[in-house]
This record gives sequence, C-alpha cells and structure tokens, in this order.
Amino acid sequence: MEKIARYDLSKINDLLQNPGIIRNRLKIESVVKNAQAFLEVLEEFGSFDRYQWQFVKGKSIQNQWKSLKEIPARTFESDTFSKDLKKRGFNFVGSTIMYAHMQATGMVNDHLISCFRHKEVK
Repeated sequence: MEKIARYDLSKINDLLQNPGIIRNRLKIESVVKNAQAFLEVLEEFGSFDRYQWQFVKGKSIQNQWKSLKEIPARTFESDTFSKDLKKRGFNFVGSTIMYAHMQATGMVNDHLISCFRHKEVK
C-alpha cells in the first residue's frame, strides 16, 4: 500500500501504457489516492477492520431475506460508510459498492434464510 501511495505522475503515465490493466487515468489516479487515504485510516484507527466495523456497531447485520428480490443494493449503513470514505478522500466508493464490500467481509449476512450458509455465517 505504501508503494502505491507514492506513485507519481511518471508512474501513472507508465501504467497508462500497460495493456494488462484497465487504462483509465481517473481509475489509476483513484487507486493512488485511495492508497494514501487508506494509510491515513490505518494511522487514525490502527486497522481498516476497526474503522469499517464502526458502521455496523461492531456486529454483523443478520438479515432474514426470503427471496433475492428483497436484498437491497444499498442501506443506511452503506450510505454512511460511503459518505465517510468520500469525506476522507477515497474515490469510487459509492454506497452500492460499499454494500457489496459489507456483504463480502461479513459485515452483513444477506444469505437467504433457505440457504444453508445463512445459519453457518450467523
């Protein structure tokens, strides 16, 4: 993370020539900016884990969905998380992507109640 946070304009221009990655200047610059903001979060909170779990009060949200149609794309918590990240200088961290992050990291359990994983991850 420290290495990426130090990328300068020359390195960004090199990356824009790399056919192995998405060559979008805004996205590449955002990776650098997000790395810098991430390091600031680490300094303030000690870990990103400690920072992110505050948005669910330290406990996984256990939903009781019966159908996929019920699962939201975003929530109050993901809205709050997204807004705070943006305030700290992060980019490409909208509420929908942050809700997906929350699902992936176990901050929210959106397995349908009929799914065997629902009880396992509870």
